[in-house]
Order: sequence, then structure tokens, then C-alpha cells
Amino acid sequence: MNLSLLILLGVYLVIACRKIGGISVKIWHAMTAGAVLVLITGQISPLSALQAINLDVMVFLFGMFVVGEALILSGYLSSLAYGILHRVKSVDGVVLMILFGAGLASAVLMNDTLAIVGTPLVLRLAREHRIEPCLLLMTLAVAVTTGSLLSPIGNPQNLLIAIDGPVPSPFLTFLQALALPTLLNLVLTYLVLRVMWPKAFHASALVHSVVAVSDPALARLARLALFLIIGLIAVKIACVSL
Repeated sequence: MNLSLLILLGVYLVIACRKIGGISVKIWHAMTAGAVLVLITGQISPLSALQAINLDVMVFLFGMFVVGEALILSGYLSSLAYGILHRVKSVDGVVLMILFGAGLASAVLMNDTLAIVGTPLVLRLAREHRIEPCLLLMTLAVAVTTGSLLSPIGNPQNLLIAIDGPVPSPFLTFLQALALPTLLNLVLTYLVLRVMWPKAFHASALVHSVVAVSDPALARLARLALFLIIGLIAVKIACVSL
């Protein structure tokens, strides 16, 4: 078996186990160790490794993470979530809003960003409404993974395909090919979650607590950045459609 493949399998095994003996191993520890191993064993040259790094993707990820963190720190994300969810009175409604809200948002803000900003949000909802945390976390995980298929900036893999592959009008191409499968999978996910966590869908009416913005100045900047991203995407789609 190819040594590179063996190293890759070893990295995935360590990530899955999360421990070696009594030592906890973070994901980046395992990935870094794997990268070092393929370098020192000559599976890839240092120059080829550097050339494999796509700066467009790295800069894009950095920018999205900065915007995402600003949304969290300013309290704008929690305030926005309250504005969207305060009329939702059932667990079913919360799950559906997370599925389709986070799913569609991940197509614009990238699934990694939504996973980071959404995790503390769904955990707060779980505590506030006594909902099984695993249910909301799994809902978020599947939502951002599935919803990210809709656009070329939904996840790093799509972005690499759009940048390096001969994909005409990437936004329209992804949307036309993947809109229906994505929506069908989100609906199917809801049905599966109902089967897996039947007791978590309690019938008690939900009462939401008002959440205020903690840093108005940062919230304004984060909101502006968010609108700029959405606006530029719209301009890009319009330009390639002409």
C-alpha cells in the first residue's frame, strides 16, 4: 500500500480516537504530524507542498472567520437569531429553522464559518429551552454540510473546484445542479432526526429571552461586512449571467 495513503489513514484514525494512550490529540496536531511525515519520508517535496497551498482559499477562509468572530463577539448573531426565532414556539420549528437557515446561510458564509458561529448559538438554545444538545448540534452539522453544496463558496472543496476547474458561471452552475438535491436532503434530514431523537421533540411551548447587542459599534461593522459579502455575491452572479 502507498505510504502516503497509510499516513492519511493513520491521521484519520488518530482524529477519530482523539487520544494516544492518555494524551489528548487535537485535530490540528494529527494533521500537522501527518504533513511532517509525508515531508520527511519524501512523499512530497517541500516546494510541491508550498505550491499545493491555495492562497485564494486561505485568504477567503481568513476573511470569513474574521467576519464570523465579529458576529459572535458583538452579540449581533444572537440578537439576529432572537429576531428570527422569537415567534417559533416548538422544538420542530427550531430544528427546521436551524436546518434551512444555517443550511442556506452556509452557501454564502461557508460551512466552516457557520459551524464556528452556530455552535455556541445552538448550545444556548438547548440550555434555554431544555432541548437535547446532541439534537441541535447534529442538526447544525448536517445543515451546514448539506447546505454548503449550493454555491462555489459554500465549502473549501467547492471553492477549489470553482477556482481551478473549468466551471462556467460557478454560482449558477452549482445552483442549477444542486439546489433540488440540497433541499431534498434537508427535508430528509429532518425526518431522520425525528426518528433518532423522538423524545427530544417535546410539546412544551418555547419562550425566548430577549438578546441585546453587546457591542453596537462592532455589530455595525459586522453587519456591514455581511451585507457587503452578500452584495458582492449578487453582483458576481449578475455579471456572469449577462
